Amino acid sequence: MRLVARFLGFLFTIGTVLFLAGVATAAAMIWHFSKDLPDYSQLQDYEPPVMTRIHAGDGSLLGEYAKERRLYLPIQAVPKLVINAFLAAEDKNFYQHGGIDYSGMARAGLLYIQNFGSNRRPQGASTITQQVAKNFFFTNEVSFNRKIKEALLAMRLERTYSKDKILELYLNEIYLGQGAYGIAAASLVYFDKSVNELTVAEAAYLAALPKMPGTLNPVRNHDRAVERRNYVVDRLLENGWIKQADADKARKDPLTVTSHDNGAHTFAGEYFAEEVRRDIFERYGEKKLYEGGLSVRATLDPKIQVMARKTMVAGLVKYDEEQGYRGAISKLDLSGGDWGVKLADVKSLSDVSPWRMAVVLESSDQSARIGFQPGRQFGGAVSKGRETGLITLDGVKWARPAGRGKAPTAVSQVLSPGDVIYADPLFKDGKPVEGQYRLEQLPEVSGAMVAMEPQTGRVLAMVGGFSFDQSQFNRATQAYRQPGSTFKPIVYSTALDNGYTPASIMVDGPIEIDQGQGNVWRPENFSNGKYQGPTTLRNALKHSLNTVSVRLAQDIGMPLISEYARRFGIYDELPNYLSYALGTGETTVMRMVTAYSMIANGGRRVKPTLIDRIQDRYGHTIFRHDSRECRGCDASDGWKNQTEPQLVDRREQVLDVLTAYQITSMMEDVVQHGTAIVVREVGKPIAGKTGTTNEAKDVWFVGFSPNLVVGIYMGYDKPRSLGRGNEATGGRLSGTIARDFFKLALADKPPTPFQIPAGIKLVLVDSKTGMRASPGDPGAIREAFKPGTAPPDNYSNIGVADADGRGMMPPGDVPDSGTIMRPGTGGLY
Repeated sequence: MRLVARFLGFLFTIGTVLFLAGVATAAAMIWHFSKDLPDYSQLQDYEPPVMTRIHAGDGSLLGEYAKERRLYLPIQAVPKLVINAFLAAEDKNFYQHGGIDYSGMARAGLLYIQNFGSNRRPQGASTITQQVAKNFFFTNEVSFNRKIKEALLAMRLERTYSKDKILELYLNEIYLGQGAYGIAAASLVYFDKSVNELTVAEAAYLAALPKMPGTLNPVRNHDRAVERRNYVVDRLLENGWIKQADADKARKDPLTVTSHDNGAHTFAGEYFAEEVRRDIFERYGEKKLYEGGLSVRATLDPKIQVMARKTMVAGLVKYDEEQGYRGAISKLDLSGGDWGVKLADVKSLSDVSPWRMAVVLESSDQSARIGFQPGRQFGGAVSKGRETGLITLDGVKWARPAGRGKAPTAVSQVLSPGDVIYADPLFKDGKPVEGQYRLEQLPEVSGAMVAMEPQTGRVLAMVGGFSFDQSQFNRATQAYRQPGSTFKPIVYSTALDNGYTPASIMVDGPIEIDQGQGNVWRPENFSNGKYQGPTTLRNALKHSLNTVSVRLAQDIGMPLISEYARRFGIYDELPNYLSYALGTGETTVMRMVTAYSMIANGGRRVKPTLIDRIQDRYGHTIFRHDSRECRGCDASDGWKNQTEPQLVDRREQVLDVLTAYQITSMMEDVVQHGTAIVVREVGKPIAGKTGTTNEAKDVWFVGFSPNLVVGIYMGYDKPRSLGRGNEATGGRLSGTIARDFFKLALADKPPTPFQIPAGIKLVLVDSKTGMRASPGDPGAIREAFKPGTAPPDNYSNIGVADADGRGMMPPGDVPDSGTIMRPGTGGLY
């Protein structure tokens, strides 16, 4: 018995020593690995990179920008179904263990022994807490060292944070493929839904992704993706988190995904979205833009934007087609193989809908059969379906050879097999002809349009070119072009603000400017040598008389005009050369529209903006464009018949309010009877001015109704003439686009006259002489005058006297160059 007792005592001693040694070893290992553990306290104030989202004025999504596509959701906002799906797939005992699942570790260890030497990757037994530790602090290295540190850190995280906090970190940090981080972004990327809209099958698929986000592609590995999804569905059922009927339906549901791009999501809003992105980048820098989770409310009106895009593109295409057909985009070899696969490899523009790329399969005199470029499925695979259509002679009758040849009499004269082209549905009598299409051509000419709200400077629409996919250069903000005669209203505003009236008489006649060193500049009117003699400023602006503008600039001085141009923001600095009075300095559409907005806004400064408001990730407003004070808007006790709220506008008065109305009235005449008469077809009050530069390299129209300002220019990116004579003018080209746009934009708006400010006197005058007229006199108009500036009953000319000793100018005589009728005196100088 003693021997047995001694032996048992010996075993106990040995066991105790081994136990203490094991404890010491474990303690030493814990100490060893713990000393290098990262500081996890940073998770308390964790701010993950979150995508910036831009919304249009109506709340629709305009664009998303991120390095890691993530939307952060607090755990309270995550549906129970989604939580249970991830627990079923990753860690069903999450709410029971303390950071380590020992039963799971045992299973993983057993599998490791069984697979030892097989080169198979060991199965993980990581809990969600361990995955949080790995995702935030460790790499994907497969080693026992990392697993030990991961486990130790997981236990510390469990002691520090609540289960819900750990799960929230996991669901927002986990990578789920296709550039999506976190469940909110993945839900949008794969299904274009919020997490609250996910079905059982969709939630199960997302929960299946953390293990193999690249492998479980729903297109390339569809069967395996469905198998893994159904595994998660089975676990949900097994754990009692869904009903049998829900599980059966989820297994039968097809796995279909929706591609969700992170570019512009509002049709035709690509240039606008990119301009907003640049603005945010300049304000806050790259990190804030791509990781700051900003919520941006843009000024874009999607309906106005579509109208602007439609009319601008139609104008560019119409002009380009008038120049003739330049031929196919490229040529495909149709011999052998699937033409659809070949065509799918040709780069096509994604933002020219309803145009579609196609290849000519067969061609005859009567028609051509075309095959449309097949789409690509989620993941990039070419769709199997093949769609075809016909182009008849009606679809190519515009396509005469470039250089103004004869119109085609057969389709085969234009199209041949293998031609890669664009086509869109053929319309007759306003209705599409089933199965028939029209040949289209990407225009070489380009241009830009901006639509702005004049009272606030909010940009409602922006078209920076024909296609953003083709060229990201924004011609509305980045292209500096000569505005031509659209600058003249600034010259005339300067004169009106400094003593002139719309009825002041100037001479339209030949003029020579000595530029020194024997150089003489002889500006001419567009009418090539035709002059009107003495004429009012209103008439001179209406007919865009260059010689009058030059004489006016001579009299008031280019330095003063340069100052007004700077005030209006058209130029930062304008050289003091008289030619600049004719708009030869370069500026942008955005600047011109902003200047005209100030006129439409009664002369008050307008600051253009594409952004109404910016909020940070916590919902705090960090930028607001409208800086006007609203007195009485903060009443918290409701309406009690108090004084109506008042907007206090402290913006600078750039132009006298009376001057602003005078120049507006004169530009109304430009639309009603002058160079922009095509816009009169809108049938509502519009003021504006056309512009055509030398050799018609740029053609413009800038104009406005009381609540909408529009600026348009057309021209080649590498400037060259658009044509000769009346076929290439601002009125014919840009004016036509403006007309079509205003018709759409103002279709549901009642005619609204321009408001006449207090102090303006409407006096009946002769439209030709500017002298007072009587009711019923031919050519009598009501002219707008400031107090004390109405014209006298006659004019005097130095050196010529009537019977009363007052100066007179014989009717029809043309004074010498430089002769000016001074405002308020009636005298010619």
